[in-house]
Amino acid sequence: MAAYEHLVSPGTIGSMELKNRILMAPMGSNYAEEDGRCGERIQAFYEARAKGGAGMLTMGVCSIAYPAGTAEPYQVGISSDDFIPGLKQLTDRVHQHGAKIAMQLQHAGKTSVRDLAEGRELWVPSMPPAASTDMFSALTQSELGRFISSSKGREKGGVRIRVMEKDDIAQMVTWFADAAERAQKAGFDGVEIHAGHTYIISGFLSPYYNKRDDEYGGPLENRARLLLEVIHAIRARVGNDFPLWMRMDAIELDLPGGISLEDATRTAQMAQDAGLNLVSVSAYANLSTGNAFTKAPIPHERARFLDWAAHIRKHVNIPVTAAGRLDPEVADKAIADGKCDFVAMGRKLLADPELPNKLVENRAADIRPCIYCYACVSQIFVNERVKCAVNPQTGHEQELQIIASDSAKNVLVVGGGPAGLEAARVSALRGHKVTLVESSGRLGGTLFFAALAYPENGPLLDYLIKQVRDLPIEVRLNTHADEALIDQLKPDQVIVAVGARRNAPDIPGADQKHVWSGDELRKLMTGEGADIAKRKLSVTQRVMMKSGSLVGVTNSTEAMQSLSKLWMPLGKHVTIIGGGLVGLELAEFLVERGRQVEVLEPGPDLGAELSIVRRWKVLHNLEEHSVKLVKNAQVQTIGKKSLNYSDSEGNCHEIATDSVVLAIGAETNDCLSRCVEKRGIEVINIGDGAEVAYIEGALRSGMKAAVSV
Repeated sequence: MAAYEHLVSPGTIGSMELKNRILMAPMGSNYAEEDGRCGERIQAFYEARAKGGAGMLTMGVCSIAYPAGTAEPYQVGISSDDFIPGLKQLTDRVHQHGAKIAMQLQHAGKTSVRDLAEGRELWVPSMPPAASTDMFSALTQSELGRFISSSKGREKGGVRIRVMEKDDIAQMVTWFADAAERAQKAGFDGVEIHAGHTYIISGFLSPYYNKRDDEYGGPLENRARLLLEVIHAIRARVGNDFPLWMRMDAIELDLPGGISLEDATRTAQMAQDAGLNLVSVSAYANLSTGNAFTKAPIPHERARFLDWAAHIRKHVNIPVTAAGRLDPEVADKAIADGKCDFVAMGRKLLADPELPNKLVENRAADIRPCIYCYACVSQIFVNERVKCAVNPQTGHEQELQIIASDSAKNVLVVGGGPAGLEAARVSALRGHKVTLVESSGRLGGTLFFAALAYPENGPLLDYLIKQVRDLPIEVRLNTHADEALIDQLKPDQVIVAVGARRNAPDIPGADQKHVWSGDELRKLMTGEGADIAKRKLSVTQRVMMKSGSLVGVTNSTEAMQSLSKLWMPLGKHVTIIGGGLVGLELAEFLVERGRQVEVLEPGPDLGAELSIVRRWKVLHNLEEHSVKLVKNAQVQTIGKKSLNYSDSEGNCHEIATDSVVLAIGAETNDCLSRCVEKRGIEVINIGDGAEVAYIEGALRSGMKAAVSV
């Protein structure tokens, strides 16, 4: 019996037979060309997911009225026959691998950002209510510039809004029907109507946004009229055997008077009667705060929408797709329990296109995990193409391929952090003889401590170590890369991944025992800091640390998570100097362990290295825990029980503190690289040693280096 027998079993949507129940969720990728056509980038992206074994792929947010009604600068167009050739090439490539592919039809309505930017009218069911959001307050100056570039249309006479008249509604219906017919001609196996996420059909369905007083407003039967007319019009064009379904919101969260689960259920029943073959259940949150985006549509909470999908499934006679961070184990059980028939995965298939194949082969431990950092979707907010922090190939499938080398080389990788692990993994896959040396007694580098601060990083660490252990890579721990080692190994290529250099800041008092650098804290808690413990801890504290005992479980991030709640070498009130990624994630870690935390950031931005959506969530969480966050704070002195800093206006402040953590001072480190180069050996410097870019930069530079060898 397969470990995921229900998830990998065949299924049907109308007349379409699928080899398994794993669907690639529709996502806006920004991978189309500037004119909306499907070029090599987007074709290779979908082909990789088809090779990976998903039963069906859904091409997200294809614009029925392109360029009107678009929300992204590189959105797929389907508004004329000119788009069909590129789309046909794409479907042909997908079909070669036994996968099916559907097209999601969309008009963004009031959220047509490109219409706003380019001076076109926003089409809406009725005048939208005034809205406010704190989404902009957490953006860096650079990001604000790119956000604002989406709104330049406002400078051309303000926002132009068109409340749709009957002729406009008829035009909208025709656009959907025309697009569905083109999708069929282009070789797509089915069509999904986007009826959620505040886009045009959702705008009509929502009693909050639809205030019309004609037959398209008021009771649900009227608000659903546009949707039903679209379904009937598409059926008239593509016939009854062509699979057709919709993605809908089960609930509009935090929006009093918005779509309710009861309304959504009745809408699903009406759509079923009109000829739909399936309902795909999502949700949307009122984006009055940036953090709301991590409630819906891209939830941080596991299985966030599953119960709503299960509710709707009880009331319809057609299959239901569930989405919203469903892990394979949960997904398999949900199908077995009859809560849903299919599962849509988005972020997981960005991280590892091969996820379905690996589940079929019972190799779940070999799946590259999503770390839910929101690097992918954050790109959309600044008009950039989607990327994946843990999979550098996402969006670069054509130019970043792991191909066997023509001539095997002797490759030495120095440093067992994420950059070194990835470089070793890919080098070995390409057929090189690889030796990986790590100066400490454990693989993982700073990723191990990062997994304590943000537990989602833990599975990535486990994955990287397993891949290296499973390959013919010689791993040498507690080994320094010195001249003798290089003379012994005689490498053809050295890849240096020794991490960043962290210099202590020039602050009076920074050398006291209660002041910790991030490296000192990391080494102490991961069992590498015996010398630090002797220097900075009292005898009593050392006894507590051993009885606690962090030493001895230091290969388990989960165990250390628990033990760190019992004892840490930090007082009750902690001041963190540095409000970047490290400082903010450390602040989250500490407040969960009962510390009072204050963060002082020398610069104008908080969490600049965090992706936008993740930053919204982190800042919201810290504010909920009353963490004081101060920007433009210049620390003057650190005393025994207090700290002095000046603000942007030159005013001085004194705050009481028991412990200080320095989360600043990371710099690139090319010392070893330069030494090796002098010996005439080819060297590539990667990871934070080359560019302080954390997990994403480490994996990207590690893979690129190995591909180039």
